[in-house]
Amino acid sequence: MSPALLSGVVALAVLIGAAALFAVGALLLRSRQQSALEKRISPTAEVRDEFVAEGEKPLLQNLARRGKSIEKMVDTEGESARLLLQAGWRSSEARMLWYIFQGALPLLVCGLLLAAWFFGPQRLHGPLFALMYLFVGAALSFLIPRWVLRGAAERRLARVKNEVPLFIHLLVLLFEAGLSSRQAFASMVRDGRGVLPELGREFDLVLRQLEAGADTGEVLKNLGDMLDVGDLNTVLAVLRQVDRYGGEVREPLLETLKVLEERRTLDLREKVNLMSGRMTIVMVMFFFPALLLFVAGPAFVSIIKVLGQINGH
Repeated sequence: MSPALLSGVVALAVLIGAAALFAVGALLLRSRQQSALEKRISPTAEVRDEFVAEGEKPLLQNLARRGKSIEKMVDTEGESARLLLQAGWRSSEARMLWYIFQGALPLLVCGLLLAAWFFGPQRLHGPLFALMYLFVGAALSFLIPRWVLRGAAERRLARVKNEVPLFIHLLVLLFEAGLSSRQAFASMVRDGRGVLPELGREFDLVLRQLEAGADTGEVLKNLGDMLDVGDLNTVLAVLRQVDRYGGEVREPLLETLKVLEERRTLDLREKVNLMSGRMTIVMVMFFFPALLLFVAGPAFVSIIKVLGQINGH
């Protein structure tokens, strides 16, 4: 057997063994956690599988279970649950699609790496490259879902932050009309969903909790802690204080709006300063050489012609 073929067989065996160990470890971890939960609730209790539903395909259910097992191994502090809420993926369908993506990604990455191994250049074959492929595949399988989820959460939180000034204006208008906090939230959810799409979804859940008998201050505090948007937290703090102690709400909201607008003005000035510095670099690199050729080019050509005529004589 040639050395290249032997190294390929060894690398393939390493990849298959690592994938098998990964799958067995995930299954053992999942079964151990289910057993612990069964013992904690009742010795004879049956654990409900959240991915078992009528009409669902077994393959998708297995991928979702595998994705959730991977998430439990990677995320030990519960960051994924908070990021899913911040991204607005609260429904069971959205969460199942996320777990399917997280479970299918390692298989896709392994398939791509195997294709690169078999159809790539021969100089990239060998046990060392096999270990490198294995490390890259494991790293991408764990990191890509984190990047996707954090990116989705950051984009939605940016949209929420952009809706805060209009949210304050609507609150001031509704409070001036004589509505209470709960009535203002209901009007915002019912009539302002197209104006505040992201905050409308959040306050729809807030309104449901208030109708179920929850405390207004506690619900608003949980919303602020979950979204973790500084501008929104300031507004929610004013609403909690007014709900607890009473008093005028219009002036604090207008003061908060004024502070937010000043802060955004400073942020825009900083962005403009950074952009002007970058544009200066672009002008020096691209515009200045062209301007130099346009201004000094004819004179330089004339000097070359004169020197050529003098040498000719």
